[in-house]
Amino acid sequence: MTNAASANNENFWNFDYYPEPSRDKEILKELGFIPGLKEILMLRQVHALEHATVWVLSETDKASNNREASANLNQKDNENLGGLSTERGFYLYGQVNPLALKRAVLAALKRIQSGEWDLAVHPRCGTNLSVAMFLTTGLVLGAHLLLPRGPIEQVIGVGIAATTAAQLAPDLGREAQKYLTTSIPFNLEVKNISHTSDIWGRPAYFVGVQWRDSQ
Repeated sequence: MTNAASANNENFWNFDYYPEPSRDKEILKELGFIPGLKEILMLRQVHALEHATVWVLSETDKASNNREASANLNQKDNENLGGLSTERGFYLYGQVNPLALKRAVLAALKRIQSGEWDLAVHPRCGTNLSVAMFLTTGLVLGAHLLLPRGPIEQVIGVGIAATTAAQLAPDLGREAQKYLTTSIPFNLEVKNISHTSDIWGRPAYFVGVQWRDSQ
């Protein structure tokens, strides 16, 4: 999920691993008897495609507003765009031209399958928020249990815990996206793109995908 919130423009888009195109297909072949496994694998791949699409749309918007802008991921992304992934595809929120969205989705899929794996990670992803909340809660609780019960000591402990969590959360959130909540969409193909509403009635575009066994 990509939230419409402020983004961190720090350049940390460097992957140090090499995804195997057939990995998820082999996992499904070996463990396909596990209920819901295919849906989980698809959700992770859709999540990566959602992020990649937002990046590509943001590059397009930036270039259209500034002819001298170079197409790289260090530029600000379009904070008016947001997404929500499901195992059947993803919702895209924001003002987008339908034709531009189709081009962006296809370009994103091609680029991320061709080796631009950094497109799978996005600083506004809800994973980062979840990691930050979990980390902050854990450190604050640890400080409460380990430090003296005096009010001054407790306040200082909470402050240190919150500061430490804020420093660690972006990197840990990025790692969580890379290894847990996204997967390079080698097995996805775009089925359709439609203007619809999500389950809460919010207007959005839905990018439907399907599983593709062949590489």
